[in-house]
Amino acid sequence: MTSTLHTDVLRLPAAALPTASPLPLLHGTEVHAQAPGGDPAMTARIAYGQPATLLPYTPQDRYDRDRAERELPTAVLQNEHLTAVFLPTLGGRLWSLVQRPTGRELLHRNPVLQPANLALRNAWFAGGTEWNLGATGHHPLTCAPLHTARTERPDGTPVLRMYEFERMRRLVLQIDAWLPPGAEYLHVQISIHNPGAETVPAYWWSNTAVPERPGTRVLAPADHAFHFDYAAELQRVPFPLHDGTDRSRPAELPYAADYFFDVPDDLDRPWVAAVDPDGTGLLQYSTDRLRGRKLFNWGTGSGGLRWQEWLSGPDSRYLEIQAGLAATQLEHLPLPARTTWTWTEAYGPLPTDPELPHQDWPTAVATLDRRVRALPLDTTPTPPDAPLEPLSPGSGWAALEQAAGALPAIPGLPFPTGDPEQDPWHTLLTDGHLPVLDPPAAPVTGAHWRERLADATDWHALHHLGLLHLAAGDPTAAKAAWHRSLAAARTPWTLRNLAELARLEGESAPAAELLTEAHRLLPTLPELTIETLAALLAAARPADALTLVDALPADQRHHGRIRLLEARAATASGDPARAHALLTEGIEIADLREGEDSLHTLWSTTQTALGKDEPLPPHYDFRMHS
Repeated sequence: MTSTLHTDVLRLPAAALPTASPLPLLHGTEVHAQAPGGDPAMTARIAYGQPATLLPYTPQDRYDRDRAERELPTAVLQNEHLTAVFLPTLGGRLWSLVQRPTGRELLHRNPVLQPANLALRNAWFAGGTEWNLGATGHHPLTCAPLHTARTERPDGTPVLRMYEFERMRRLVLQIDAWLPPGAEYLHVQISIHNPGAETVPAYWWSNTAVPERPGTRVLAPADHAFHFDYAAELQRVPFPLHDGTDRSRPAELPYAADYFFDVPDDLDRPWVAAVDPDGTGLLQYSTDRLRGRKLFNWGTGSGGLRWQEWLSGPDSRYLEIQAGLAATQLEHLPLPARTTWTWTEAYGPLPTDPELPHQDWPTAVATLDRRVRALPLDTTPTPPDAPLEPLSPGSGWAALEQAAGALPAIPGLPFPTGDPEQDPWHTLLTDGHLPVLDPPAAPVTGAHWRERLADATDWHALHHLGLLHLAAGDPTAAKAAWHRSLAAARTPWTLRNLAELARLEGESAPAAELLTEAHRLLPTLPELTIETLAALLAAARPADALTLVDALPADQRHHGRIRLLEARAATASGDPARAHALLTEGIEIADLREGEDSLHTLWSTTQTALGKDEPLPPHYDFRMHS
């Protein structure tokens, strides 16, 4: 059989795909700049590159948990040994990798598609292999479409090419995937292009979810790892045995944790594997630029089990094996100007060995390392001038930046003209003015846009000028532009921006005042209601928060996040019975944040206030640590 590439559809129970709110992300990754545990070089890489804001992005926080049978477009690579299914409209996720002819699924193929709040822009979903570019966390494109096309290698093997412009770092991502005829391993070649004139902090992790079965073991070429969890700091520990526990067997670990393997610098073919008790499993290996390797497990505690059920439904336990540019996900590396980094990864079945999962650690690692070195890995790039057949579009942001003269053409990566979201900015380029829109146009970043808006006088252009200053690291200029915007017209959008800056600077009282005014002007936007209620609570004004809640329309009163804030306000106001009634009726927060302790904290606080000691209901238990 020859290698083939075709498009298809995936049918499964899924929530509606997430859409974006209009409120810009003015905060950064919120990763602490200093994280002890590494050597001086690692400490410097941790302090380097964390963005102060996530601009120009807005949150993808509009989704629910109402799943229905839906169809998602797919791209399918297949040869006689493997079938690989990708989701081009959802970050290019490798959704399934099936070993033929046995039909064995090598990945955690989620039986549902359910967004949850685990990414930089909020929405993320579990399963398959995710490609992460940008900054610490699940990246801004994880729930966004990529430009997708078919090309081929010189021998005629079809190549699935997916690519996009990542707007925060201003990098171009290229993913070429192919299945050579007769190969037992999927090849994925990643290229990160920095076409700009400045060095850019670069971050990359390929995150692969695999089933977690009793006895599943994770192997990697290291005898130490950097341990990081939701309660502790980064620390270097022996691996696999630490505190009397074999950390290579995730099904036996009680709580969620990251283990970043301390892979030797001189290893020319780093790898990581998940091995089931019968000696089968998934192997990932790569060229040496992708040197980092990691194990993530949810743990067997009630919170970890609840999270897995929340993301994948019942009986869908999984773990993740991951590969990155740096040793840990807290680090960024400097990608020089006008430079491309390229590496090749391979995914496929482990050479079956029933003894492997039961050998002592050094023997198992040495055995698998020898086998990995004998496996093929084609690192030859697909020629950039190979014919390209478009399959599905990504965004129009790259085309806009090229029209503005701020993004050069990259061979083999044509960016077609975009969609209506970019129209206001094209008008600025062609006519010299930005149309006044309410809600505002989607944000952009870059000095070339600041220059075009330098003489702005209307509220909308000044709103964007402030965002551009903030993205460039100048909050003082941002505030000045926003105050000028308010002088031109008092809008909820600019009031909210000033409030968010006040919050980030620890000024809770001014933030609450600004958001209260913004909400009066725009009471119909749930995201603004949520921010206003949170600000009132932070400013110790729970009674005002309850007054606002009582005036809301029914659709907002039923919103899970608003119900949580109402319950918190009620408890803080001395009415824990109202909070308990809400908890008894049910509070389901569709965008509960990874690591967020709000539900069990609310339950505990309310129980204490009522003099009760009822156990935490399982559906409220999302605790990630003891």
